[in-house]
Amino acid sequence: MISSTATTRDNNGDPILDSSNTRATPFAYGAGHVQPNRAADPGLVYDLTVNDFLNYLCSRGYTAKDLKLFTDKPYTCPKSFSLTDFNYPSISAINLNDTITVTRRVKNVGSPGKYYIHVREPTGVLVSVAPTTLEFKKLGEEKTFKVTFKLAPKWKLKDYTFGILTWSDGKHFVRSPLVVRPYWSY
Repeated sequence: MISSTATTRDNNGDPILDSSNTRATPFAYGAGHVQPNRAADPGLVYDLTVNDFLNYLCSRGYTAKDLKLFTDKPYTCPKSFSLTDFNYPSISAINLNDTITVTRRVKNVGSPGKYYIHVREPTGVLVSVAPTTLEFKKLGEEKTFKVTFKLAPKWKLKDYTFGILTWSDGKHFVRSPLVVRPYWSY
C-alpha cells in the first residue's frame, strides 16, 4: 500500500533528484515519497499470500521437507514458477532479449469501481497490459492481469530502463514501477 501510492515527484511537483542533483531513478528513490493519506485508502493492493511466499521458496530450491518449517500443511511446489510472477508491486523484466510476460493480482480494498490502466513505457520497450480495465463489484474481490514487455524494433538497450504502470479509478492511483534490463551475455 505504501509503495503503490508513493509519488516520484517532490513537494514542488518536480521529479525527485538524486544526491548529484540529477533526475533520480528507482534505484535512488525506491517507490518514491510516501503519501500517508493515499496509503490509508489505496483502492487496490498487491496482496501476497502464504502460497506466494512458499512458491518463492520453491524457486530458491527449498524442498518439501524444508517447507514444513514454514507451514503446517504439506505443500507441493509448482512445476514451474518464475520469480517474475511474484505478486509484488514492482514489476521487472530482467534479461529481456525479445518478449517477457508477467502476471500480477490485485485486491480491491475500497469501494466498487472500474480501474483503467495507464503505462509510461520504459525507453526502448513496448508494454502491453491485458486486460486494460479491471472492474470490481465488491470489497475483497481479486483480479489478475498480465504485463508483456517487448523490445521496440531496432532498439538496442544497453542498461536498465524504467517506466510506471498505474491503475486508476479517478480517485485512487495505484502505481507499480517497471524495471527492464536487457539481456547481457557474460
